[in-house]
Amino acid sequence: MRTSWYKGENGEMKNSNSTAELFGVVRREVPGAGSENHGPFGAAGHWFARTVLPCTLILAGCAVGPNYQRVKVNSPSFFRGAEGAAQQESYADLPWWEAFKDEQLRILIKTALANNYDLAIAVSRVEQSRQIAAQARSQYFPFVTYSVGASDGKNEFLGVISPNGGTTAGAFVAAGSVAWEPDIWGRLRRLNESARAQYLSTEEARRGVMLTLVSDVAQAYFELLGLELQLQIAKDTTASFTDTLKLFTQRYEGGVASKLQTSRAEAAQAAAASTVPEYERQIALKEDQISVLLGRNPDSVIHTAKLLDEVVPPEIPVGLPSALLERRPDVLAAEEQVRAANAQIGVAKANFFPQLGLTALVGQASTPLSEITSGRANVWSIAGNFTGPIYEGGLLRAQKRQAVAFWEQSKVQYEQAALNAFTDVANALISRQKYEAIRTEQLRSVSAYQEAVKVALERYQAGKASYFEVLDAQIQLYPEETSLAQTELNRRVVIVQLYKALGGGWSLKDADWQNMTTSTPAPAAQPKASP
Repeated sequence: MRTSWYKGENGEMKNSNSTAELFGVVRREVPGAGSENHGPFGAAGHWFARTVLPCTLILAGCAVGPNYQRVKVNSPSFFRGAEGAAQQESYADLPWWEAFKDEQLRILIKTALANNYDLAIAVSRVEQSRQIAAQARSQYFPFVTYSVGASDGKNEFLGVISPNGGTTAGAFVAAGSVAWEPDIWGRLRRLNESARAQYLSTEEARRGVMLTLVSDVAQAYFELLGLELQLQIAKDTTASFTDTLKLFTQRYEGGVASKLQTSRAEAAQAAAASTVPEYERQIALKEDQISVLLGRNPDSVIHTAKLLDEVVPPEIPVGLPSALLERRPDVLAAEEQVRAANAQIGVAKANFFPQLGLTALVGQASTPLSEITSGRANVWSIAGNFTGPIYEGGLLRAQKRQAVAFWEQSKVQYEQAALNAFTDVANALISRQKYEAIRTEQLRSVSAYQEAVKVALERYQAGKASYFEVLDAQIQLYPEETSLAQTELNRRVVIVQLYKALGGGWSLKDADWQNMTTSTPAPAAQPKASP
């Protein structure tokens, strides 16, 4: 609350704050007025301290609006697709460097955590929310300001037109003021509660970006190894068709085969060869994708490991579904949004009630300047004012309804986030089981086709089979080997997806993600490894 001063008819400085005059607490310090018996603010200050402040402190214990209650979620008793009895241990208890033990992958993930731009953006958002929360918290405290002004002229006061009979006189004002709004109805507390929840939500979102980044790098790395495997299969198949073409060509030149055989063999060899540059293209694009995740310009990615050398754990503990709500960053972020929306309902309700403003001012004001050293130039003021709505055409009611509707939206979004979390885990578990079954059958199929190719070649060379049998066996082997390679990739990618779905690394401190250290011991959940 600001206080302005003007010059009265007799040249005396007066306060223009009508609210302060209403409270009867604006005073000018006049020698002999007896104010020395009541401290620096006189009798008015004594009255103010004995009446207004106690009432303010008593009323400040109120906080309108609903207190936050956690939204109840219908958690399943077990994850669909989970094997065995439910247990508390979870694969998510492991730090990421224990979940992914490939040394080259660890280096890539550590680099991404240090340089990724999406993560840097998330960190900036957290800092913004932190400062917004600090701004809300600042409203708890009094605002202390100062004002100094001087002027000289005719019919003016501090540069503002002020008729004074045509007298030329200087003016000077110097004052310090304190303004404070007691949080009577809890409006400021609800604002702070909302701002803090928003900050915590962005913090959880940042942790979600870290987990997603780790998962994206790991998945892209395995996909790169998968493409390398498929490229090798394409090269081997091309070489196999090349050998068949040579065999048919030799027989054609010897007059024991037709041009049709060599033409069919050449077509099959060319079709297989065309897939080689396609896989090389996909490998280059995948390396560029990884480079972006690492926060660097597109470049090749060092990778000497083989996909089939990456260990797939046979057993993975998934923990309890109810614990997932405490570990998934996206679920925790959604819950904080509900808390923030709930607090905004309190803010909307508090707007129905009057707000109390308290101000104090002390300084000097003089016109003409010659009176600056006299006691009559001293100025002080203590003021309080209540302001509240009477009629605003339904504005406040609409604002409250909007806040309630937004809370309903946030609540549903939280429930949806929880449902998505349960679904992600279930999908990963089911996919993991089915991939194992698919792999078993594909291994049989590939083995059978390989045997068929071998037998067909032997029969053809012995003159007991036609060229068609040889080409047919080779043509059917190639896509089956490619499908098996894709399944081997899926078996490893689904582990990455499961780690992310379970909220992997939930117990790690922020520094642990980058430093690959564990500040607090996490429950042991090491999966058994198998080649």
